[in-house]
Amino acid sequence: MATALDKRSNTDAGILVARFKALSDPLRLEVIELLRSQEMCVCDLCDRMVIAQSKLSFHLKTLREAGLISARQDGRWIYYSLNPAEFGELEDYLSTLRQLSPQRPASPCAPDRD
Repeated sequence: MATALDKRSNTDAGILVARFKALSDPLRLEVIELLRSQEMCVCDLCDRMVIAQSKLSFHLKTLREAGLISARQDGRWIYYSLNPAEFGELEDYLSTLRQLSPQRPASPCAPDRD
């Protein structure tokens, strides 16, 4: 029986894995929560999170590479915002898991051959 992940191409599966990994860190989840209400620049994120910019930059890069946030430059400032469509794709994937029929019990294993 094919799974929801089996139906995706290897590239799609890799992107899905990267997105879930990006969301697996508490600091990155905090960034996501802050960006839910508005676009923010790095300096504002650092102030709100009480974190050094060098540490935050690593996490922002991870979120950007996963496609979960985007950045735009305005003068010397970079502003970050959520990519709602990418979260929609994660939601669609999780929805397919929720809609799967109840799991069937495992088939009996073949007897040992000695």
